[in-house]
Amino acid sequence: MIDALHHEDAPLFDAVLVPHRSLGPLGFLVLMIVVSAVSFLAGLFFLLEGAWPVFGFFGLDVLLIYAAFRSSYRSAHLYETIRLTRNELSVERRLPGGHVHRWTFQPYWLRVQLEERPLSNGALTLSSHGRAIAVGSFLSPGERADLAKALHSALAAAREPLVS
Repeated sequence: MIDALHHEDAPLFDAVLVPHRSLGPLGFLVLMIVVSAVSFLAGLFFLLEGAWPVFGFFGLDVLLIYAAFRSSYRSAHLYETIRLTRNELSVERRLPGGHVHRWTFQPYWLRVQLEERPLSNGALTLSSHGRAIAVGSFLSPGERADLAKALHSALAAAREPLVS
């Protein structure tokens, strides 16, 4: 009996979804050095030509670019965990501020729907008993399709009866 319980609690699917960031910390540092140098040199040119107010605007551009990248990196702290056992599918979403939201579904009744829209990214929705959640909104359409396919396969395995 203990062995059967162990099999029911064993994960059939376990994934951690994280947003992709193409520019690492070293790349960000190099980018900011290059942008700062170009901005300073361009501002210096205007300063020497007598247009001193323009110099400050070049510094403002650097601050805005820095703030935009910092905001993007902060949103990278978002991640979602999807875990499927024979008894439950759980989704945990950790927001950049540290808040964690958790949803659970019974796998037998769970529906996985991938909306495919030609002009925008479709949503991957998990729904059961009137409740629904969109997962992987930050994934590319191909990654969402792969996730949907993997979830369908894992759910099929979860719905099969255990063989003793």
